[in-house]
Amino acid sequence: MNSKPVIMVVDDEIANIETIGAILEDEYDIVFARSGEQAIEMAVKNPLDLILLDIIMPGLDGYETCRRLKQDPQLADVPVIFTTGLHALEDEVQGLSAGAIDYVIKPVQPVSLRQRVGNHVELKRVRDRLVNLTMIDPLTSLGNRRMLECQLDEIVPRLAKTREWLSLALVDIDFFKQFNDIYGHPAGDSCLRKVAAALNDTMRRGSDFCTRYGGEEFAGVLPATDLDGAMRIAEEMRKTIEALTIPHSGSGVGNVVTISVGVTSFRCGPEPSTALYFEKADTMLYTSKKNGRNQVTGGAAD
Repeated sequence: MNSKPVIMVVDDEIANIETIGAILEDEYDIVFARSGEQAIEMAVKNPLDLILLDIIMPGLDGYETCRRLKQDPQLADVPVIFTTGLHALEDEVQGLSAGAIDYVIKPVQPVSLRQRVGNHVELKRVRDRLVNLTMIDPLTSLGNRRMLECQLDEIVPRLAKTREWLSLALVDIDFFKQFNDIYGHPAGDSCLRKVAAALNDTMRRGSDFCTRYGGEEFAGVLPATDLDGAMRIAEEMRKTIEALTIPHSGSGVGNVVTISVGVTSFRCGPEPSTALYFEKADTMLYTSKKNGRNQVTGGAAD
């Protein structure tokens, strides 16, 4: 069963929070904040479906709070509705210019508020589903290259704040063309699904993930993992695929499907160079293949 959508009500007056909460609590999970600063802090930590934001508040007002929310890539897609006693046209224009999607005048009308909130929550969920469809590889159900790039755009700046390690592992199925030639493309697709599921199972921490990089290649992303840790995980990947014992009579390294892996590790800095790091991982992968395949090669990036 799907959980209720989560709505944050931001208002410095507790009576307003209670009023709005009473109107919406049957259909939504309600969280609240008493200031713009608190709202931003909570939004970063809690997935939200919509924010109802007062304008006149001490400290950060609603306009500035909305602008800061929209500047954060993690929060920009969360719809914001202003709830305010300001009813002049210029106030509404300013609110919409700050990034809000709608504008509700206090005292709020229950029927109107429920309708507006419901419409915008449903629109967000439709958008989220469409985005997910464009980021999932339909054959393996792993994230695709677009998801990989989007995730790295968020992960690298976060790790850069503390100069934390990030490791990348590029995986290639050995002699996969020969596999398709011998067993046919339906068997090749089945092989890809089995390999993808097994690789994904080696991503045991919540922050680690594996995507289909393209063709018979996969990419493992290991935040806060140095080279030693990444090499251990990469070796586990290699052993896990070999242990599937998928027959491969055309392999040059054995009778079952195997993988070659290239690993690079680096400390994230203020100027991300993920393209260069992928080149480094690709060089390591090439070395694994050149030296006989079914092995792991790794190195730290400069």
